[in-house]
Amino acid sequence: MTTTNTISSRWSSRLSFVLASAAAAVGLGNIWKFPYVMGENGGGAFVLVYLLCIAFIGLPIMMAEVVIGRRGRHSPGYAAKSVAQESGKSSAWQLAGWLGMLTGYLVLSFYAVIAGWGAAYVAKAAQGVFTGADAEQIGNTFGQLLSSPLELTAWHTLIIVATILVVGKGVNKGLERAVRFLLPAMIALLLGIAVYSGAIGDFWQAFHFMFDPDFSKLSVNGVMIALGHSFFTLGLASGVVIMYGAYLPKETSIVQTSIWIAVLDTFVALLAGLAIFPLVFGFGLTPSEGPGLIFTTLPIAFSEMTGGALVGTLFFLMLVIAAFTSAIAMIESSVAFVSEKFNVGRWPATIISGTVLWGLGQLTVHSFAGASWTQLDMSFFGKPLASIFDLIDALTSSLLLPLGGLLLALLAGWVMQRQYSEDELDSTRGLYDVWLLCLKYVAPIAIIIIFLQLIGVIQL
Repeated sequence: MTTTNTISSRWSSRLSFVLASAAAAVGLGNIWKFPYVMGENGGGAFVLVYLLCIAFIGLPIMMAEVVIGRRGRHSPGYAAKSVAQESGKSSAWQLAGWLGMLTGYLVLSFYAVIAGWGAAYVAKAAQGVFTGADAEQIGNTFGQLLSSPLELTAWHTLIIVATILVVGKGVNKGLERAVRFLLPAMIALLLGIAVYSGAIGDFWQAFHFMFDPDFSKLSVNGVMIALGHSFFTLGLASGVVIMYGAYLPKETSIVQTSIWIAVLDTFVALLAGLAIFPLVFGFGLTPSEGPGLIFTTLPIAFSEMTGGALVGTLFFLMLVIAAFTSAIAMIESSVAFVSEKFNVGRWPATIISGTVLWGLGQLTVHSFAGASWTQLDMSFFGKPLASIFDLIDALTSSLLLPLGGLLLALLAGWVMQRQYSEDELDSTRGLYDVWLLCLKYVAPIAIIIIFLQLIGVIQL
């Protein structure tokens, strides 16, 4: 049973919404994941496809989610239900909202653990652990962290507790106050590191790697990864954008704010690449290192450079800030849901949501620690999975995020009556028609084709 009361909280200004949404989007996806998936998929060609996915698929779906959130004024599932019923369609469309909320919660279950890695590395870098260390020693440091469930749990718990303390204070006193300080601080740190990295590393090789497209290095699977990452980095189909849209005042332009969020998010992703790859090339490291790029490869550069302990500390501090701003966003929809569903206050809802999340995070903690009960021997659409973490990661990034995006595009483009979406967007006729075209045809067709290729139904 849904509540009859719509959500009353609102962002205090358009700037607050842009900062909060950008902070939600700017996270591990930009700084941890984007550089290594770009490195694995050939650099410049991947970047170009990724930018196209942002412009013609990611941005239209982001606008659609804000429309659904502001129109529905509920947590994601109830907002989707409200929008569908207002247009005289089945309440079953609420599945699009619930799926997004579940996906975001699952992503956060491992996201918070990896944020804990960053917090651990802040302490290690500040203590000079990487100073003068060779590749083997740095690899052993990372291996020891992953193999210690107690240490992983301690840092994971720190991230969860900090998330609860901020989110429990509410939209204005918690979320707004946090992002107004943390997002500018994170960007300032990233800019400083990028400038220093370019000065002591090989800036031009990094620049050519990122912006000279070589399509011979990009596979169809790489295109799929670019699409999936455009969802991951913008926080799409994860409940975040719908939830934040529910707090958006009616007079705020959805078009303008969505464009600003996408531009800021993309800028940070590219800036992260320019902060990391000059060091990678300048110190003879490997750009296609994979998920360990930041935690095993970059510390080698920090160990060799002048002032490496300080630079490493600031880098991992920036990483933790980015992860934390996303964590407080991804937990928000589940907190609002618990509050609506069980009619409890903000603090109890936050504590309940955070506690369950901490428990789910133990699956990832023990996956990395090698606990036998978390190990798997299976494949997912041809991709081998070795642990529960691998399963959650593959399930969310390869299936639930694209499926959720498809359902939300269909809901806003085909189910929602035109008069309601026009009322929310309040944009010029031509711009609205372009948005609707992308939402009704471009985004769904692209998602379906890439998904069919993933499961082997078609071969491109």
